[in-house]
Amino acid sequence: MLRRPIVIANWKMNKLPSEVERYIAEVSPKLAAYPHVDAVLAGQDVLLNAMVTAAKGTSIEIGAENMYWQDKGAYTGETSPAALADLGISRVIIGHSERRNYFRETDEMVNLKTLAALRNGVSPIIAIDEAVQLESLNDHAHWIVNQVVESLKGVTREEMSRLMLAYEPTAAIGSGQAMGPEAAQKSLHVIRQTVADMFDQEVADHVRILYGGSVKPANAYELLKQPDIDGVLVGDAALDAATFIELISLAEQAKRNL
Repeated sequence: MLRRPIVIANWKMNKLPSEVERYIAEVSPKLAAYPHVDAVLAGQDVLLNAMVTAAKGTSIEIGAENMYWQDKGAYTGETSPAALADLGISRVIIGHSERRNYFRETDEMVNLKTLAALRNGVSPIIAIDEAVQLESLNDHAHWIVNQVVESLKGVTREEMSRLMLAYEPTAAIGSGQAMGPEAAQKSLHVIRQTVADMFDQEVADHVRILYGGSVKPANAYELLKQPDIDGVLVGDAALDAATFIELISLAEQAKRNL
């Protein structure tokens, strides 16, 4: 496979520190059966130390759900990318639709966070959302292209190998209804083509692009069978360890059968 499939659990503001060890202990021994899929758990800041500790010696990567764009300073309540790196965090979700909608994050802020993460050796997972008010296919494509371009300003060709992009149609997040696989494929293809236009086809062919939005076992296989969908960013369904493993199994099956 040109691009290694990946399943990322975004726990959002769920789980307690006391629940982390049990979840990881249930997941980690089962991952050996799926050697061709990367598994990432992203949690809120208060869980990260427990997550890193519990995941030591396993193949699970631990990610953060957000960070600030300065390494240190008088920014009460924010999270330093340097501190994430020091803790052993390998990835960070940047620009999630909920961050954009609830906390008014802009494309400029997403770009600043992306550059800060790369500067500190933390790999960004840059979320590209879709506004529900878009009325035409042209508006839809322009919205996606603009977010990709703005998010990747200042990112070098070499740094592209360290990041991922995740497409999240706003209407699908938390709705229980994922976007149809063919429609999702079209949107992810727009993202990949934008990367090709910004850099070159080789970079576009190697960057991993994910789908996120009401992913669950019932729809994951058909989504992951699409040629431009390299993995899934999963919310509620991944709160259950057994379901997370099922999604990893489906990812391996789908990519093996392409």
